[in-house]
Amino acid sequence: MPAQARENGGTRVSPVDQRGRPISPPVLVAAEELSRRAIHHAEKLLVDPAVAANLLEEAAATVSRALRAKYAHERPVQDLESYLFRAFLRRLNRTKKKQSLSADAVDLDAFLSRVSWDPRRALEMKIFVDELLLQCDPTARDMLCRRLGGSSWKEVGRVYRISSHAAESKFSQALQKVRKKLRLK
Repeated sequence: MPAQARENGGTRVSPVDQRGRPISPPVLVAAEELSRRAIHHAEKLLVDPAVAANLLEEAAATVSRALRAKYAHERPVQDLESYLFRAFLRRLNRTKKKQSLSADAVDLDAFLSRVSWDPRRALEMKIFVDELLLQCDPTARDMLCRRLGGSSWKEVGRVYRISSHAAESKFSQALQKVRKKLRLK
């Protein structure tokens, strides 16, 4: 059930998210308190407010489940609103990243369809990629080759006996180091 707009500009968060997962009353109150700020932040990132409201509900359901499981015997979260907002930001950033990746893929397809193949440009790109790979450690090079070969992060992680998320994170960190070395970012 999607969130509904209130008269004061905030949103009323549903007690269950779209997947039917319940949201506990304290988390529901915190979600309604920060809904206006969360949706405003999402709009600044050019994310649809309806999508942002759904992401807030998903984050609230996840936080509710985490609080029930994780903190049943421990002390509770001190600042529930901040904890929930951080969970919302993670989901928002993931969604924004997926949107930009799909937009980049569309732009790349459009660019490649307009540009004729230039052998000099292809050679320059090959040299650049080789230089990039020389800056990587052997593990990152192998991960890249496996990914280019069609392996999933889960398969790459299995090879290195780590989780798929850890493999992806390790590769990302290696790329960040290379970017700094080459001053690309």
